Amino acid sequence: MGSAVGIASQTGVNVVKRKSLLLCVCLALMGLGVATPAVAGARPTASSPCGQTRIAPVYQHVIWVFMENHSYDTIIGSPDAPYANTLANECGLATNYHNITHPSLPNYIAATSGLPMTTVRNKFASDCTVSKTCRTAAPSIFGQVSSWKAYEESMPSNCSVTNSGNYAVRHNPPPYFRTLSGCSTNDVPYTSLSTDLANNTLPAFSFITPNLVDDTHNAGVATGDAWLSTNLQAIFDSPAYAAGTTAVVLTWDEGEGGTSNDCARNTTDIGCHIAAIVASPSTKAGTKSAKLFNHYSLLRTTEDLLGVPPLAKAVTAKSMAKAFNL
Repeated sequence: MGSAVGIASQTGVNVVKRKSLLLCVCLALMGLGVATPAVAGARPTASSPCGQTRIAPVYQHVIWVFMENHSYDTIIGSPDAPYANTLANECGLATNYHNITHPSLPNYIAATSGLPMTTVRNKFASDCTVSKTCRTAAPSIFGQVSSWKAYEESMPSNCSVTNSGNYAVRHNPPPYFRTLSGCSTNDVPYTSLSTDLANNTLPAFSFITPNLVDDTHNAGVATGDAWLSTNLQAIFDSPAYAAGTTAVVLTWDEGEGGTSNDCARNTTDIGCHIAAIVASPSTKAGTKSAKLFNHYSLLRTTEDLLGVPPLAKAVTAKSMAKAFNL
């Protein structure tokens, strides 16, 4: 009996030792930052905003960030854009994405309304400020969704319709939609975003425009990339993103250096080819899609995610949802 008890006792000690060893190994691996497989329901972390779940959730928030005037090759692979390239590698990159036309304003209007190229070119090609003639009665995504805000850096007051310092109204689409209600409440200075992120009160749809310096219109790629590294990270660190139901798309309004104004399906003109980076908890890190997408595709994708019908050219546009597991 004493011998049997001794064996049992020794066996128990060995079990405890093995469990302790396993615990130490697990803790050590955690300390080394060894990745664990992504599982459905996992939440994104600040260091890895994408690929946290294999199953796309029902997205409740979609955020667009529009930068300015740079073609695909001036961003992707550029040493001046380390953050954008890191985000593209950690999340999703549309390698065959296109603006609609030139200059800026027609792209902003087309992307948010789905209006065809000829319409936006005829009405907004002068990059005009808001006036009786420089507006449209067309519906927009702002009026479709359950809630929205446009966060405009350096805008002096809500829904400002005139240029001021580094704020350009042509980069702020809501004031151009004549029948849109709520502009004076929902088209706000960029500083409001930090409050909405902290309080977890993001609207269903957010449109973010940096000012003329930070969006790279009046500054180099490195300046815009530094702004993105701070401001996109603030989104990824927020409660809304941590909840796992927020998708972010970073893109540019138009490319440069080309000769064509008909860009939506133009795969040869350098001025029509821009980058679009998709970040979401369900987008696998390193995802790339060579399918032809454009600003109409972005509109269609967002309308599908938020459960509203597609507008105008978005009806026939390809959604990006499947390509990036949204």
